[in-house]
Amino acid sequence: MFPLSEGADQMSFLKSSFLLFLVLFSASESTAEEDKVEKLNEEFKEALLLRPLPDRKVLAHFHFQSSAPPTRTYGRHHYIFPKSIYQLVHKFQVREMELSFTQGRWNYERWGGFDPISNSNAKPPGVELWADFDVPQDQVDDSWKNLTHALSGLFCASINFLEHSTSYSAPQWSFRSFSGKLRYGMLPREAVCTENLTPWLKLLPCRDKAGLSSLLDRPSIYRGYYHSQRLHLKSDEFDTSKMSTGIVLEQTLTVVLQPNTFSGKISQPSWSLSSLFGRKVSGKCSLSNSSNVVTLYSIYHFPKRVIKGVENLQKKGSILYEFPVEDYDESEPFDLELRWKVPVVWSCEQTPLRASRFLLGSGNERGAIAISMKSTKSNNVERVCSDEKECWLKVGIFQVVPWYVKVYYHTLELFLDGEPQSTIHSIEKIRVSPSEDKLNIESVEAMENEAVVSVIHLIFLSGLSLRPNLANIGGKGPILSSALHPKWAIAQELRAHSSAGFLHIDEYPSDANQGFDIPSAVVHFADFQSNMSFDDNFSTKVPILSKLQEKTPVLSYTEVLLVPLTTPDFSMPYNVITITCTVFALYFGSLLNALRRRVGEEERLLRGKAKKTGPLTLMLSKLFAKLRGKPWEPPKTPSSSSSPKSSINYKLVAKVALVACIAAAWQYYFQ
Repeated sequence: MFPLSEGADQMSFLKSSFLLFLVLFSASESTAEEDKVEKLNEEFKEALLLRPLPDRKVLAHFHFQSSAPPTRTYGRHHYIFPKSIYQLVHKFQVREMELSFTQGRWNYERWGGFDPISNSNAKPPGVELWADFDVPQDQVDDSWKNLTHALSGLFCASINFLEHSTSYSAPQWSFRSFSGKLRYGMLPREAVCTENLTPWLKLLPCRDKAGLSSLLDRPSIYRGYYHSQRLHLKSDEFDTSKMSTGIVLEQTLTVVLQPNTFSGKISQPSWSLSSLFGRKVSGKCSLSNSSNVVTLYSIYHFPKRVIKGVENLQKKGSILYEFPVEDYDESEPFDLELRWKVPVVWSCEQTPLRASRFLLGSGNERGAIAISMKSTKSNNVERVCSDEKECWLKVGIFQVVPWYVKVYYHTLELFLDGEPQSTIHSIEKIRVSPSEDKLNIESVEAMENEAVVSVIHLIFLSGLSLRPNLANIGGKGPILSSALHPKWAIAQELRAHSSAGFLHIDEYPSDANQGFDIPSAVVHFADFQSNMSFDDNFSTKVPILSKLQEKTPVLSYTEVLLVPLTTPDFSMPYNVITITCTVFALYFGSLLNALRRRVGEEERLLRGKAKKTGPLTLMLSKLFAKLRGKPWEPPKTPSSSSSPKSSINYKLVAKVALVACIAAAWQYYFQ
């Protein structure tokens, strides 16, 4: 018995040792997974950038960033990241997407267009949407249509109108996508209201209840001169490599407001958060990792951190003042205030060329579409100029024209300072996808991954001639007075003749006499990139500052072009319908009256009334006759009504025949 008990003790010892090993291994594995999850945890960061503008206005730029780790390492359940966006990315396999709702037009001349804020957030009026998909080439159009319907229901907008091939195109040079799976669409007449802002705020973890989003008071925002809410997401969920970062969602809201307070004789107004938005910040959102307010000018409060920009030969360094919101609460709300002590005059950095678009010609049938580009006061052109006499800039134009506006590209003309130039030497490459009436999808353009709309996409070299000012100092003759800061004299114009088509009456909108809108053209400068550099390493931890340091190509949008088309007289169908209904009413009314009338029954009713006439009725009739001063006439007997019977029948027959003749003539006339 003793050896048996000794073996049992050894077996129990081995079992306990094995169980202890399993417990320790599972504990170490769980801690490793927890560390991995903490490293890949969801993040939400918010920031607000305030910048005074030269024309006494204030630019407020809200920046919210939500990030979700990859699904294969983190799972499908999220605590902070919006579920609707996650489902949208996975259902339609969206690689990158940007959606913007804009009210008003960005003033490039006064508010600038070269700095990162204006370059990335100056959007055309209405709705702009572009998306890059990670699907096979033959499924891109279907994914685009489904995406537009999903976004239309998500943001309470008419984005589903972009599903038709009349409203979207496939650019290849204007956007940073070379896969050929990008689609672009624009609705210039889409109205922006609180119905679009509310779903946008619901994507935030704290919505508009806490944090910087609590400043988004609807009346304060929509009374501004410019308002643009943007949603940009980037996903590498479908990347098989281990370096994927998941989904990054950026929500920005850019508002240009007019302060109502002025500092006496100083031209620039003083303002605060409460005067701009009518509210104060009572602390950060409890789910945010960081919450900061950044300004570009010195203000009344003392900042926690001063971030200096790096100066270079092209531009001066900017100074940013940072204020963390987590240091404040409801007992001590944060109300940033700016006061001007001395008058300050400055100008914003502009794009190398200011683009505008307009119509030429008279009448509604034929004309021309022209894009004019004029030099600005900015000296950004100097960085690409190698010759002292001439300078060449590479400018790209992307323009979408509806099918009912025919553009004749063989009439393309280029003018430089009013003088015609050769398009062969100036235009580097051009890609045109011609339109087709009623948009036949089975065209050649669809095989080349092109939408069936009229698209002109140019990249041309614009020649700039130096015209320095000459001055006479001390009688020594003319010398070069602008050697370091030359003034560029250029007025470049690109024209193409066009003609307006005719639409079916069902294709006209309700306000057809107002005209039809052609979406804004995108002008991009390939030789220029917009970014800001800082010498502080902490700036990489703040999303809005790291976004300012990213190099992005310089873009600008032209105006929305209003094209009047030949519209029919919409009152004529109404008149025809009215006359037709009147004739039919008279015809059928008279016919039914003649068919349903019974002359014998009417005579019997009259005889019955005459028989019922008693002495009381006769006395009353005599009394009424004396009161009126008229002689009393005895009531007629119905026996005398037999004589006009035939004449009454003849009148009815003649009336019916007349109406029938009118109806027959009307029918014969329209046949």
